[in-house]
Amino acid sequence: MSQNIQILIRSAFGLAFIVLVFGSYVVVAQTTVTGDWKANVKSENSGKIYLSFERRTEKGGKNQMGSSYEYSALQGLTREQAAASGAVKFSLVREAGTIDCEGSFQNGKGAGTFRFTANPNFVSAMKSRGFDFEKSSKFDDNDNEPENRLFAATTLNVTTALADDLLSANLGKLDVDDLFKAAIFKVDSKFMKEMKASGFPNLDMEDLVKARIFKVDGNYVRQVREMGFKDADMESFTKLRIFKVTPEFIKEIQDEGLANLSIEQLVQLRIFKVDGEFIRQAKTNGSQSLTVENLVQMRIMGKRK
Repeated sequence: MSQNIQILIRSAFGLAFIVLVFGSYVVVAQTTVTGDWKANVKSENSGKIYLSFERRTEKGGKNQMGSSYEYSALQGLTREQAAASGAVKFSLVREAGTIDCEGSFQNGKGAGTFRFTANPNFVSAMKSRGFDFEKSSKFDDNDNEPENRLFAATTLNVTTALADDLLSANLGKLDVDDLFKAAIFKVDSKFMKEMKASGFPNLDMEDLVKARIFKVDGNYVRQVREMGFKDADMESFTKLRIFKVTPEFIKEIQDEGLANLSIEQLVQLRIFKVDGEFIRQAKTNGSQSLTVENLVQMRIMGKRK
């Protein structure tokens, strides 16, 4: 994996309030992890609750993992209980293991302690599919406890069904880290087929993660290709998405007579907020040469006045 994509993935973990700590070596049956949990009801009308888990490492540090969960995923906890005040006991039961929590809520905010128990059957089932949770990870932290991987798999709901789905997509050699990426960024065989049908038949996991991060999907690719960018590669589509170059913006620019523009020129127009209205105004003011360079210069000079 390239350094840039590792940075993107780590940044995206941070934006999602997820910190993954993967372990290495031997996973012990019925491994347990303990720590503290905190929760916050997202809103009165939301069917989700934000739940974070924090535990101390053997070296005195802290590891925290958090995400939003449907109440239906938390056995023993309802939205009414979380919004009220009182003691609670509930569990997050997943294929990789179970997180049992107890504590209390007061006016939509909760706190308490948790105990995680790994599922050894999950480890063996994954190993039979070629995903070895007992091996070290590319994202190893200083705290190399093996149960952390299973704990992360539980919070993210990494399943054997996900593993089977990815294997069916023929993405090449995959490892446990790829399972976590797929779970976090919603990469599955359906998305892979969608991107393949849009003109990208040979994307790997790294490419698919990048596409998800920057919201490059099959529909967006097809629309942009139909507007004259048939040879645009994934990097070009990523650049367009980063600078919010939409199909509507492209059409607006093309309707004003600026055809055969490059990806870089579209991005340049977007950066300097040169849109259809600005071009029409330039025409009204008698501007004769409406090149990208001249329009950008006009916008810059206008801002200086």
